[in-house]
Amino acid sequence: MVGPEDDSGEPVGDGQAGHVVELVWPDGRTETIRVGSDESIVDAAEAAGVAIPYGCLYGACGTCTAELLDGELRHTTHPRALKDRSLDTGYVLPCIGTPETDCRLRVGHGIQAEVVGTPWR
Repeated sequence: MVGPEDDSGEPVGDGQAGHVVELVWPDGRTETIRVGSDESIVDAAEAAGVAIPYGCLYGACGTCTAELLDGELRHTTHPRALKDRSLDTGYVLPCIGTPETDCRLRVGHGIQAEVVGTPWR
């Protein structure tokens, strides 16, 4: 958890710019990070010591693909690794994504395979 919490355990504002992002893994583990207004989610996670998958860091490989569960996120460049139908169903690229509001993201290595598929099944 980054920053102070209220009685429910939720992070509260501490005067820093940016938004709170909750990262949710398939096994139920969660981590909460603060992402600055000019920072990608991957960069903020790295700075907080939270490991999430990533590769290219410019939206082309799709390794970091995540599902946006709540909130709003904006891509800073075109997310080349995702087709329009994936974007329309809530998938995002945290390497080029910055939150517009507080967010919840489902993260982990298996999410890219959900979106792109794999020839090894």
